[in-house]
Amino acid sequence: MTHAAHPIDVWIVVFPNFLLLDATGPVQVFSSANDEAVDAGLPAPYRIRIAAPGGGAVLSSSGVSLLDEPLPQAGLEHATVIVSGGRVRDLPSVGDEAGRAALAWVRGASAAVSRCCAVCTGAFVLARAGLLDGRRVVTHWQDVAALQAEHPSLQVQDNAIHVHDGKFYTSAGISAGMDLALSLVEEDLGRKRALAVARRLVLFLKRPGGQRQFSAELLAQSQDDGVHARLTAWLRPRLRHAVRTEDMAEACALSVRTLHRRLREEVDLTPAQVLAQLRMESACRLLERPGAS
Repeated sequence: MTHAAHPIDVWIVVFPNFLLLDATGPVQVFSSANDEAVDAGLPAPYRIRIAAPGGGAVLSSSGVSLLDEPLPQAGLEHATVIVSGGRVRDLPSVGDEAGRAALAWVRGASAAVSRCCAVCTGAFVLARAGLLDGRRVVTHWQDVAALQAEHPSLQVQDNAIHVHDGKFYTSAGISAGMDLALSLVEEDLGRKRALAVARRLVLFLKRPGGQRQFSAELLAQSQDDGVHARLTAWLRPRLRHAVRTEDMAEACALSVRTLHRRLREEVDLTPAQVLAQLRMESACRLLERPGAS
């Protein structure tokens, strides 16, 4: 599909103490898709709304409020609903009347919409509504264990950016909501348009859903004085070359056995996995360049 036949209603659902970027990140992605379409002389493909129980001003965890519409009771056919996350203890649960009402709305809405999505810990809301049993899901890496413990029937992925199972889409923490939204734009409008939106947003690249929540470069930056950082710096200019584990160990002034042990301690990766991850991420960046073979 190169353009949505009719505007797609996108409802971003928030609850008190929601994470601001969980809501505003996807909003900006869909808004930028609208800007791209209008600049090309096409109608805007999305109608974007933010809703919350009761509507009105809803305070985020950062102290900034958004003015929201009440949760819609009709007109959700073919819409996309995206539930924002927040602190797990603040999310709707079956333990109180307001929480049960919110979960009942999510459950009812899921039956009507084309796509039911969650950003970050919003996966807890979908799970508590009974929508994710037996499904593959993901959430923020800090909350993976808690989600699995609370809902043992879920197939919780421990490191994906976003996961699609049926009409249900879940994503990792915070900024990953933008990755999820970009994937929905690609689904609706095609890859070329999604990449144009990513460029408009000055995003480094459009990350695929199966990519690790931590890139090899981020792991290296978090261990500035560690073996992983030294090895990554040595490998960067040598990704095109044949590199043996013995070469990596010598570059770090370690034995092969010690290199394996230290990398396992620091990042739980083998030397070969570090090299493969760096090459894969480099290949992804090259493939995103216009005109690349």
